[in-house]
Amino acid sequence: MSSSNSTPLPNNHIAANLAPAGNLTPIWAAWRAAYLAGEAGSNLANSSADTGESLFESLVKSDRPDRETLIVWRGETCFSVLNLFPYSSGHVLVMPNRAVQELHHLTTAESDELWRGVKSAVKAIKQAYNPEGINVGLNLGKAAGAGIPGHLHVHCLPRWPGDTNFMTTVSQARVLPEDLADSWVKLSRAWPTKPGEI
Repeated sequence: MSSSNSTPLPNNHIAANLAPAGNLTPIWAAWRAAYLAGEAGSNLANSSADTGESLFESLVKSDRPDRETLIVWRGETCFSVLNLFPYSSGHVLVMPNRAVQELHHLTTAESDELWRGVKSAVKAIKQAYNPEGINVGLNLGKAAGAGIPGHLHVHCLPRWPGDTNFMTTVSQARVLPEDLADSWVKLSRAWPTKPGEI
């Protein structure tokens, strides 16, 4: 967009000129730029490429603190981590520690713990966020939308009526009300710690 003399305007003026009568305030999600540029998680992605491990295997095996890696829960064969690019605040992934592409390739112990982990994730999300609904699902294979198809993971995320908007479609950005570090604290505190709590 340009002014009447065809001089390009700086980016901060573009949004102001597009807003109808000043009723809209631009929401800047600059942290998403790393995702759109394909740079997010590049340190772990590079280290996993060097070792032949999946990104998630590198994450769960790293010596970094759980608060830093955003790992919410660790079991014997499975773990849960916040989604680095969530659909909503509180979006966690539950998965086996080892890279497994298909559900039928899980051991009995992994399958049992995976679904206990999913139940725990749902309970923690309900306690931490009080949502009106929860999505639970898997994308098995690249054609189904799996971002890391070689390491299956179950998405668990809180939902509310009207929590979708035009931002994703129009600007390929998602507006989230909560920082990932805050989500990690909420879910870590709400995660059931005893088998009878699930």
